[in-house]
Amino acid sequence: MKGWPIPGGVRACLDTLRRTGHAAYPVGGCVRDLLLGRTPGDFDVCTDARPERVMELFPHTVPTGLRHGTVTVRTEDGPVEVTTFRREAGYADGRHPDAVDFDATLAEDLARRDFTVNAMALDENGMVIDRYGGQMDLFRNVIRCVGDPDRRFAEDALRMLRAVRFAAQLGFSIEKGTLDAIRRSARRAENLSGERIKAELEKILLSPRPELAGELLRLGLLAHLGGRPDCPGLLALREEPPEPVPRWRAFCRLTGFPIAALPVERALRRGVLHPEAEAVRTLALSGGELAALGLEGPAIGAAQRRLAAHILSHPEDNTPARLLALTRAELSGP
Repeated sequence: MKGWPIPGGVRACLDTLRRTGHAAYPVGGCVRDLLLGRTPGDFDVCTDARPERVMELFPHTVPTGLRHGTVTVRTEDGPVEVTTFRREAGYADGRHPDAVDFDATLAEDLARRDFTVNAMALDENGMVIDRYGGQMDLFRNVIRCVGDPDRRFAEDALRMLRAVRFAAQLGFSIEKGTLDAIRRSARRAENLSGERIKAELEKILLSPRPELAGELLRLGLLAHLGGRPDCPGLLALREEPPEPVPRWRAFCRLTGFPIAALPVERALRRGVLHPEAEAVRTLALSGGELAALGLEGPAIGAAQRRLAAHILSHPEDNTPARLLALTRAELSGP
């Protein structure tokens, strides 16, 4: 596959499938990232080989999603998800297809995907297969649904949150027709699990444009969980370290979003709801080290609380050397 920086393990996976008479293509987000000049975090391959055939061809596989045709192949360069071409029909639960048909073509497989920028593949000569204008949308910096956006969101309501997430991560805007469909379909988000919402929202908060998390509120996608729909000042999120606890804490403070509404990890909930206590727990300086400076009993706890309050505003100071220097300066007085 000339001209593209595809890892050897992925190339070997493609070569094995093709050498045994099967069609095989890198597809989806990895193609998008390659076109943007980015290094893909992972590689997906689509093929006409059925899942059982994929497991026959490769010695190290994990049947990660056989119902949907996905087998993970372990390679020297990490896991590669290999998925059989498929058609899908019916989405009664608004998430999973009621029927999956593996007797499909590449064109049909691309047609079921969420956004045009994720609906491209590479052929064996390195040519981009782009039936829905994904390259043009990359050039225009827009997120646009494949086909009818209302249908895409009826199939899986999480795609509405994913549209905002991709816009935040890539620095894109959402195409008007797609945005209008999100507004029409926003109530479908009420049926999404907290885990899925939390995962997408956190990716937005940790992106280069965390302020777009406010779009989820303005579009009504989180209305059933609370929070103010009109949230000016979310640009302040950029001033927080790109880490879960400070970004979640700032988001909840600025929007009134109830962290308790989501099944977040206990450590994250503790850090957001009780930042001072969490900061004490994560101090890079132990009580024993403070005792070595001559502090005793309650004075150690008081010093820890003062240091914790400091690192909430200055997380870069949470190092043993810096905290010791701050404590010594405090003990020496004016």
